[in-house]
Formats: sequence, structure tokens, C-alpha cells
Amino acid sequence: MATEELSTADWRKSSLSGGNGGSCVEVASLRGGRVGVRDSKDRSGPALVFTHAEWRIFISGVKGGEFDSLA
Repeated sequence: MATEELSTADWRKSSLSGGNGGSCVEVASLRGGRVGVRDSKDRSGPALVFTHAEWRIFISGVKGGEFDSLA
């Protein structure tokens, strides 16, 4: 993964994150149908990169409550 692609990506943060200074996740569409995920408080830090299929499965799990026990 080229660092340049991550640094020039159009990162989006949830409108529900608010402005309280807490950490939030940002996501970006990347070339090749991939999705980048990073910490908004550490934008120059590492990012996770998922295939589109992996991202769809993750979102389905979130919507289905699979991670509720972690909260």
C-alpha cells in the first residue's frame, strides 16, 4: 500500500462523532475497491486496509449486533 495513496485519500468521519475531542474512526475509498480505516487523532499513523468484501462483512456484523458485547 503506497503511503501517498493513503495521504491523498478522501477520508470521511461520521457526523455522529461530534466535536468533543475523542477518538473517531475515519474511512476512505481506495483504488482497487479497497477501504482504508484510520484513527482521526493519528492521521499520519497506521491505517488498516480491507477489501470491499471484507468491509461489507464487517458492516453486516456491526449492524447485526455481533460486536455489542465489546462495548
